[in-house]
Amino acid sequence: MRDVALVTMIGVEKSFGADRALTGVDLEVPRGACVGLVGHNGAGKSTLMNVLSGVIKADAGHVSIGGEPLDASYDTARAASFGVRTVFQELSLCPNLTVAENLRISHPSIKGIGWRKSARKVIADQLDQMFPGHGISADAEVGSLSIAQRQIVEIARAFSSVESKIELVILDEPTSSLDQNAAAQLVAFVRGFVADGGSVILISHLLGEILEASDQIVVMKDGRTVAVDAASNFDRERLVRDMGDVLSETSNFGGRTSTKQDAPAVISGGELTVHPGEIIGFAGLSGHGQTDTLVRIFEASQGARNALSVSEPAVFVAGDRQTDGIFPLWSISQNIFVSSLERLTKGLAIDFAQAEDESQQWQKTLSIRTPDMKNNILSLSGGNQQKALFARALSAKAPIILMDDPMRGVDVGTKQDVYEILSLEAEKGRALVWYTTETDELKHCDRVYVFREGKIMAELSGDDLTEANILSNSFEEEDA
Repeated sequence: MRDVALVTMIGVEKSFGADRALTGVDLEVPRGACVGLVGHNGAGKSTLMNVLSGVIKADAGHVSIGGEPLDASYDTARAASFGVRTVFQELSLCPNLTVAENLRISHPSIKGIGWRKSARKVIADQLDQMFPGHGISADAEVGSLSIAQRQIVEIARAFSSVESKIELVILDEPTSSLDQNAAAQLVAFVRGFVADGGSVILISHLLGEILEASDQIVVMKDGRTVAVDAASNFDRERLVRDMGDVLSETSNFGGRTSTKQDAPAVISGGELTVHPGEIIGFAGLSGHGQTDTLVRIFEASQGARNALSVSEPAVFVAGDRQTDGIFPLWSISQNIFVSSLERLTKGLAIDFAQAEDESQQWQKTLSIRTPDMKNNILSLSGGNQQKALFARALSAKAPIILMDDPMRGVDVGTKQDVYEILSLEAEKGRALVWYTTETDELKHCDRVYVFREGKIMAELSGDDLTEANILSNSFEEEDA
């Protein structure tokens, strides 16, 4: 049966008004294989997976699962009956329910007087199997969990089997909020899952992750497939080239070097100091105080009293864009210029013409994929929403920029553009504090603080800024 394709998609098309998201896509997913799906934000990856998972209907084309053609009645319930599970880029957990109760929603066969006990066991066992040392209680309310913990729960729920067999799991940016350790645990589990005959479609902008986890790679661009080949025939350079970019030459780990440390610190407190013109990185396992420290810096910049001293205004790029970032009822343009209202106000009125002009400039600079910046922010893919939030922070002109994993779900081409922008902003004297779950991004920082259990365990720079040093300081000695 492994020689028979589990999924076959031929000539799939989908438009949203004048925007052609899919322009005749062909995709085949073998049984017992992980297919890596890559491409820029807005290339059509998530739209194609929404068709396959039954969330939306294609305008044209043919789709079959297990050799059975799908008809107009195909929806998410029918997808589940075929054994198709999906981890969406924007998480779908109910925040007011517990981890076990969220499992029950997707597994109605768990019922009866003792259903809570059964649900707790299923999700706890799956979490332990996939993410050893996760530290998540099945009775925890989802809204109280960090975004990384919520992503872990969502993934474990998708792989949890109660009655029906899981044939295919679609993972759309599953590690976007996970640290290096949890991401490695997921890749290892995926390799075991496909070895046992399951199939996975993995969407990720982390090219190393795609190359490590995938058996086959499909590259999409402008709503169509442009390359399909065995993963062994790809490397990072070919992936980037097939997407239409050139990989930056500055890929060696080591860190940049600022000459601004002789200026008075704009942020200080305990072991932490940040000077104008510096790019400071926060590293370590997710949930060990990096985001909390960013929040305390921002609060101090707004006048709150805490252990940190912040002498200049700050702007914040939130990591959890759905909860803390976007204004879902507003347009893309409004979401960008909301942080610049004071600067854009002329007399008693907002200069909307200037605001729209600036939004158009940010659209070009960050390649925000939309036919009209006046469209609602939710019309954008997740990565493009993140670009809009980044544009909001940069346009605010605040001397301090705080970034909580700002590249989450952003394509490799835009990342390289943003790295250059960050360097230019630092040269202008802006201080940037950047928490990232992607260790490779820390090479763009002057200094890096490694966190563990809410404390700064090390300050690394220059030749000491290595992946090995970051990892060794992220774990207790007995676990290192």
